[in-house]
Amino acid sequence: MFDLLLAAISGGIIGWLASLVMNRDAAMGVMANVVVGCLGSALGRALLGLVPGGVRPGGDPFEWRVLLAGLAGAVLLLAAANLIQRGRLR
Repeated sequence: MFDLLLAAISGGIIGWLASLVMNRDAAMGVMANVVVGCLGSALGRALLGLVPGGVRPGGDPFEWRVLLAGLAGAVLLLAAANLIQRGRLR
């Protein structure tokens, strides 16, 4: 139960940071930040797991590489959403 709560909190923070990077902070709510952060973290972690020397699937979730991979995945997810919704990246 504690792991799920911790994942939601870190996902919310990562989603909020990604929304600030992509200038979508005003258009998103707290739940959207949590969803984008969690999905983006999974995406970034999966993509960097393919790179030699990248993030291991069972690694420490609060290692700096894992957090940066999560932020990069969340930004990538928001960029894709912007491209679909608005036809442009920002």
